[in-house]
Amino acid sequence: MNVAMLQLEVNAHQKKDERIAHATDILAQMHRNDRQPQLVLLPEIWATGFFNFGNYSSESEEIQGQTYSTFAPWAARLGCYILTGSFVEREGKDLFNTSLLIDPAGEIAAKYRKIHLFGYQSKEPRILTPGKDVTVAGTRFGVWGITTCYDLRFPELYRKMIDRGAQGFLVVAAWPLARLDHWSLFNKARAVENQCYLISCNCAGTHQGVTFGGNSMVVDPSGVCVASGGEKETVVWVEVDMDEVEKTRRSFPALKDRVFF
Repeated sequence: MNVAMLQLEVNAHQKKDERIAHATDILAQMHRNDRQPQLVLLPEIWATGFFNFGNYSSESEEIQGQTYSTFAPWAARLGCYILTGSFVEREGKDLFNTSLLIDPAGEIAAKYRKIHLFGYQSKEPRILTPGKDVTVAGTRFGVWGITTCYDLRFPELYRKMIDRGAQGFLVVAAWPLARLDHWSLFNKARAVENQCYLISCNCAGTHQGVTFGGNSMVVDPSGVCVASGGEKETVVWVEVDMDEVEKTRRSFPALKDRVFF
């Protein structure tokens, strides 16, 4: 599977519509250059800016709002899955931190609402409603669990996805540079302890006084980082061989030794 992670810069100089236009320009360039990803990932609340809490309500959208209507045609045009990164979803009076996995036909294959809301120097828990559902999606390229940023600190969520057949994890994030060591540690730990691929897409840039860590990465089922971005905006391309999941689990069957309490 050919994967492209759009590690987008989020700064104070662009508005939501401009950031979305920039992201679609990158996809258009892929199309012009005949680059053929099977999976594209974007980061967490990249169009509004994670720390731009004052705009959460005004820039919220319904599940098939601006984000979906923008990226569904591109998924069909490129013939790939697109994990939209997250946006502020509005349902009735509630707001959620929501990601969509769009399939190559332009349909919604899965929806994930962030379960663990980040409270440290953040207004996220005051503004948003936490999700309740674990999300695991079957695709042409294996079974993938979807999570968001702070979820990485809670390994029990990833075990639940393993129990539902996950062979890999897709993570969208707005993880700060100040805790970059933790980012790298958790990406590798969640992959190696579950013998899964983990593909994460993080923001870059500085917004509302917070510098994001970048370093989007792919970690293989043995815990080895096989691709990573730096701290600046970039597109990280990598080829993922899903056969490695079964090979790793067969050669070192640690998951079979789990004890359930």
